[in-house]
Amino acid sequence: MLKRLCAAAAACLAMASAVHAAPRNDCHTQALRDLERLSPNGYAVYSAMRKKADFVRWITCDDIQLSLTTAVHESVHLLTHEKDGYLLIEGGLVRRPKDLVRYYAPRGIAGRFDARDMFVKTYLGRGAASSADDFTYLLDELNAYSHDLNSAVKLAPLHKGGGQAAHRDGLSALMAFVMRYVGVAQAQHPSTWQGLQQPETKQVVQKLWTQAEAALASSCAFPAYGTKDKTYVGFLCNAGNAAPLASLLGRAPACAKQCLPAGTAAVQ
Repeated sequence: MLKRLCAAAAACLAMASAVHAAPRNDCHTQALRDLERLSPNGYAVYSAMRKKADFVRWITCDDIQLSLTTAVHESVHLLTHEKDGYLLIEGGLVRRPKDLVRYYAPRGIAGRFDARDMFVKTYLGRGAASSADDFTYLLDELNAYSHDLNSAVKLAPLHKGGGQAAHRDGLSALMAFVMRYVGVAQAQHPSTWQGLQQPETKQVVQKLWTQAEAALASSCAFPAYGTKDKTYVGFLCNAGNAAPLASLLGRAPACAKQCLPAGTAAVQ
């Protein structure tokens, strides 16, 4: 899916206004300079794009931070398709295992989350996105949101007043979906569970999960970066939810408790 969710109502309104207003592109050159200066990993995504216009078209001059992170997110999707592999934040690529398409459909976990949640509707709803039908694309979204949040944190100096987009919501949601998917595979889908334990697939999950953990933890210094994130981070911090994934990682998944208010309980 190549359309990134607006994670906060204020951000959605701002972007909608920009669509109806006369287009501005006078900020593009400076925005790319800021991206290179503040987020070299994000700029590496721009550099990897063969058609730079496919990156630049996402940049709006009304909210440079949000639009640059959107450009990074969407470009990661394009590069993943083009290279048939997941582009890592620190550089390099891990190939998409071919057998992921045969795993059980991720939409099977939708009922274990709030059906009203926009991330559940968008990424797990029947017919909504490829990630609902194919684990390959659920990992694609996990990776894109990791790049997205990593850049949002680095680009924080560009935010100027007003409301703040909920940058953390997307990644925390996708991490929760992947964690639940692994748990359901272990409990109910033996062929998928066996596939997840194959060395190539296990390595992909390990790499994508580890960089997601790092991106999530780096954002905890920004409380305004989330509105739904506390529910999802609470889910990730529940030891029972995390146990099946731990067997793939070879360690317990990290709990980004710094992102949670004091006294917040882990979610079942």
